[in-house]
Amino acid sequence: MQTLEQIRAKLHDYPIEVAFPNIAEWQVGNTGVDYIHTFDSGVAGPHAMILALTHGNEVSGAITVDKLLRAGLRPLKGRLTLGFGNVEAYHRFDSRAPDASRFIDEDMNRVWSAERLDGCDDSQELRRARALRPIIDSVDFLLDLHSMHEEAPPLMLSGPLEKGIRFAIDIGVPEHVIVDAGHANGKRLRDYDAFGDPASPKNALLIETGQHFSIRSKDVALDAASRFLVQTGVVAAVDVTDFMQRATLSAQHVFEVTQPVIADTMDFEFMQDFRGLELIARAGTVIAHDGDKEIVTPYDDCVIIMPSLRHLGPGVTVMRLARVLNNW
Repeated sequence: MQTLEQIRAKLHDYPIEVAFPNIAEWQVGNTGVDYIHTFDSGVAGPHAMILALTHGNEVSGAITVDKLLRAGLRPLKGRLTLGFGNVEAYHRFDSRAPDASRFIDEDMNRVWSAERLDGCDDSQELRRARALRPIIDSVDFLLDLHSMHEEAPPLMLSGPLEKGIRFAIDIGVPEHVIVDAGHANGKRLRDYDAFGDPASPKNALLIETGQHFSIRSKDVALDAASRFLVQTGVVAAVDVTDFMQRATLSAQHVFEVTQPVIADTMDFEFMQDFRGLELIARAGTVIAHDGDKEIVTPYDDCVIIMPSLRHLGPGVTVMRLARVLNNW
């Protein structure tokens, strides 16, 4: 059986194309919670939040929040909150092991349920999530900035609810919107509490901006964050124009995840060098092996979403399978 270190050693090494911002100067905010800054316009309106570093090695989000703070961005109405999530993992980043600082004890994007937050378990990530919770509870619109293990087109993960899909389409970027229900091994921040309630006007999105360390991913994050803020009405478009990409927006395509592919063994191998959004024409096509088990496409025109073995382990989602939705 392979070890995770042996698996990672065979994977593609991505160059680090961006500088990691020193976020230490943002530690002391104005909320009573380290690394969280809130600005109130004094005018009635929604509370919009952009959060970076839910995972400690996803630097495009950190660059974006750092830039918005340095720009002195302030809300036109309502409230604006800018913050950094798993800062302890970020501070431990080591370019010699770039995947290792995703988290310290556990994935901070799997703890956002009342059962975990109110429970007796303890971890670095749970402590941080519990500190963030009172602020998150006051947010109306949230954008959670993420990036991907592999180089692939950016994705907006809307969640399964119509309100999330509509919000993603209204923002207009990126080109690909993924309708997914999250993970079986824990709830994401995007789906926490009222965000995951179809009857609530509160809404949250998760964007995967591209490969962790690419310049492109940084540009996508800043563009999407700016458009998110304008769409909420909290920030004036003129105040973030310089952060938006000038290219004409592409027509968006929506994909519905029908099932995750969860590894049973450490001997999981893809049949091709999948990077994401590959369309497999025929049902029954073998796309991976998990030990002695074949993984096959369940239907024609099956789309592969976010394949990666960088965090392989029994019970870990290594890709998702999706179909095209044509009614959006």
